[in-house]
Amino acid sequence: MAQRDAWFFIGIFAFMFLVWFAIGGPTRPVAITLPTLPKLTVASTSGIGGGTYFSLPRAPYGIGNSYISLIGSSNGGGSLSGGTGISLPPIIGGSTLGPSSPYQGIVSMSHSVSGAGSPDPANEYIQITVAQNARTPVDISGWTLESGATGAASVIPKGTEVPLSGVINATQDIVLAPGQRALIISGQSPIGASFRENKCIGYFSDFQRFSPSLPQNCPAPSSELVSFYGPNYIRDAACIEYVNGLPRCQVELSPPVTVSGACQSFLVKYLNYNGCVAAHEHDADFMGATWRVYLGRTNSMWRTRYEVVKLLDAQGKIVDAFSY
Repeated sequence: MAQRDAWFFIGIFAFMFLVWFAIGGPTRPVAITLPTLPKLTVASTSGIGGGTYFSLPRAPYGIGNSYISLIGSSNGGGSLSGGTGISLPPIIGGSTLGPSSPYQGIVSMSHSVSGAGSPDPANEYIQITVAQNARTPVDISGWTLESGATGAASVIPKGTEVPLSGVINATQDIVLAPGQRALIISGQSPIGASFRENKCIGYFSDFQRFSPSLPQNCPAPSSELVSFYGPNYIRDAACIEYVNGLPRCQVELSPPVTVSGACQSFLVKYLNYNGCVAAHEHDADFMGATWRVYLGRTNSMWRTRYEVVKLLDAQGKIVDAFSY
């Protein structure tokens, strides 16, 4: 009985083998379905940055963190920070700022606003710098700073390279050489004009307040005495003693009567801003590398939070931007 059962099962397997062989057997293809990824697309870019990149289908704006970008870069537009998107608070939403300027990468902003939203706009400023390796100077007069949050905008004005006290100063375009910078202050100038720092500029601090503070690198009063008092200064011990006690950049409008007339004349002529400029404007180290540029606003330019700061060139193209 058991032997007959065994032959029965062997017969079934033989029959199934014959059927399998008849319908194709080992030559029959086996279809295997695998999961597929979204199709990659290849795009090329031109302009600043350039290059070729692969991109996956993008999620619509408003999902997750968003960023601001420029047209023409590998992240959907020309990136402002070395090819990566600039993260924004979710309240801002995604946006494309517009065409990029040929000055992008040559002129940049420090990505912060000092004193943002200050009740006194004279305390609110940003910094613009021309790259050290720039090939030519850059004229920034006529460029625009714009708030992406409020739409407020101010045009960078002209300035006076070497201002003088007590006169109406002529103005010219503000031109930054490679490596130079400009502090763009929202408020009004304490001296009535935008200006470039120089080795005498600290004297202005005696009468006005500046934010940030002016450098106090005026020539030392004692060295001025040696250079400009005259050949007999060494005989005026009282003058030497008095001048050696003076700090840099302190204006001497009313010299003490205890010093000689020659000493008083020296103090009034040389220890003030105009006198310092007259004595040193041809020195090789007279001019500084920083401009103080004033937008002349009576209220703050930038919000304390949720702000997009944009710098546009004279043609309205984006030079740099950042958010906070």
